[in-house]
Amino acid sequence: MRPSVALGTAWLAIFAAVPAAAQHTLAAKFDLSKPLTVTGTVTQIDWANPYVHVLLKVPGQPLPTLWAVEVEGPITLTDNGWTETSLAPGEEIRVEGFAARDGSHQVSGKSVTVTRTGRPVYVGTNGTPRARPVASGPTPRWPDGRPRLGPPPGQTGYWGYPTRTSLVEDGVNVQMDPYGLLNNIADAPKVAPLQPWALGIYRLRQRTFLQRDPMFLWCKPPGGPRQFQQSVGFQFVEQPDFKRVFVLLGGGNRNRRIIYTDGREHVGQIQGNDNNPLFYGHGVAHWEGDTFVVDMRGFNEEFWFDNGGLPHTEQLQMTERFTRVDMGTMRYEVTIDDPGAYTRPWKSTWELKWVPGEETPYFLCQDNRP
Repeated sequence: MRPSVALGTAWLAIFAAVPAAAQHTLAAKFDLSKPLTVTGTVTQIDWANPYVHVLLKVPGQPLPTLWAVEVEGPITLTDNGWTETSLAPGEEIRVEGFAARDGSHQVSGKSVTVTRTGRPVYVGTNGTPRARPVASGPTPRWPDGRPRLGPPPGQTGYWGYPTRTSLVEDGVNVQMDPYGLLNNIADAPKVAPLQPWALGIYRLRQRTFLQRDPMFLWCKPPGGPRQFQQSVGFQFVEQPDFKRVFVLLGGGNRNRRIIYTDGREHVGQIQGNDNNPLFYGHGVAHWEGDTFVVDMRGFNEEFWFDNGGLPHTEQLQMTERFTRVDMGTMRYEVTIDDPGAYTRPWKSTWELKWVPGEETPYFLCQDNRP
C-alpha cells in the first residue's frame, strides 16, 4: 500500500466508530476536566473547515497509535499568521489539551509545541499576523445624506468582530465563553426573562454543552440576532432603486437575507415564500434619523437564534436598530418580543467593527470535519 493511501486509511480509522461532531463548542467534544498531554510525530495536516486537524503518530507497545489533534479553523489560523506548511510532517510535537469525551484518540490542541525548537505552532498569535488596515473617519453617506450601511463607492469591506457573541439582556452581568456557554449554570435565569419551560430548555442546552445545536449539526442558518454574532462577519448590499437591502453572510452556507424599504405590508411574496415561517423571517425597514430600523416577523422554530441556545417560538418578533456611529463602528440593538418564550420584551446591544478592503471570509458549512 502506498504511504499516502495508508495514512488516509489510518485517518479514517480514527473516526470510524465516532459520530461526526462537525462544528461544535470546545466542551461539547472535549472534557475540560480531563487535561491530557500527547507527544508524537506529525504524519498529516488536514487543513479544512471548521477545524484544522494534525494527525499524530504516538509511540506505543506493541505498535504506535494514531491521534488527531484539533486546533482552530483555517480562517482563524490564517489571521494569526499560520499556513498549512507552518508545521511539516516528520516533526515531533508536544500537545497539551483535553481528552475527547467519547474516549477516542483525539485531543484538543490548547498548546502545540515543536519539541526540537520549543516553538509554539497553530495557537495564538505566535505566527506573523498579516497587516490589516484600520477603518477611520466619519460615517460614509449617500447623496441624500443617509448613512451607508456598506462601503463607500469604489471600496469594499465587511462587518465583523462583534463585541458580544451571545444574547444577554442589557444590564445583566453574567460570564460566558465565546460560544455562549455560561461559566455558572446557576446564572441561566438572569440571562433573559424566560418563561419556565423556556428556562428548562435553555438549561438543558447549556448542561449538554450546546451539543444539539442545529447550526453545528445540520448546517441550519443562523437566523435572528445570531447572524450578527458570528466570527466570519457579513456585508450589507444596498439597492435604493429597488428599495431593498441584502444582508450577505460570510458563514453557514453563504446565506442571504432581504430587507425591504418600500413600505410594504408585513407579508411574504406571492409565488415566493408566501407567508411561510422562515429562518430569517420577513424584514420591513425604515429610517429614523441615522438609524436603520428593521421590523422582523415570520420566523420558524428550526434554528437557534442565539449562540448560547436561548429558545424562541414562531411568535417571535424582533426590532433591529443599526446605527453606524462612524466609518468603523456599527451599533446593533435588538428588541426581542416573543410571548411564547419570554415574560416580557427585552433588549440586547453590541457593536461590530468594519474590516476595510476585504471580502467576508470564505466559510462553507459543507466543509465540516468530525
